[in-house]
Amino acid sequence: MAFKPLHDRVLVRRVETDDTTKGGLIIPETAKEKPQEGEVLATGDGARKDSGERIEMAVKTGDKVLFGKWSGTEVTIDGEELLIMKESDILGVVA
Repeated sequence: MAFKPLHDRVLVRRVETDDTTKGGLIIPETAKEKPQEGEVLATGDGARKDSGERIEMAVKTGDKVLFGKWSGTEVTIDGEELLIMKESDILGVVA
């Protein structure tokens, strides 16, 4: 893939969740919500302050992250559905 986000944007692949609940019930495809967890595939160089100084990104490629339900813009790159979002849309990094 030859895609690099600009500034403070991040390219994320959603991580699929299980099709069953802890109790063993199978969740039908129509009732599933889109996962709010993903893996960072690429990051931009970071935002800039008014002075021109670069603000480093807090996430890096390979990080597992949580993001808001309506965060990001869905795009298709190389036939794969991915999300592009600002770093500020990311709620946290999963350890």
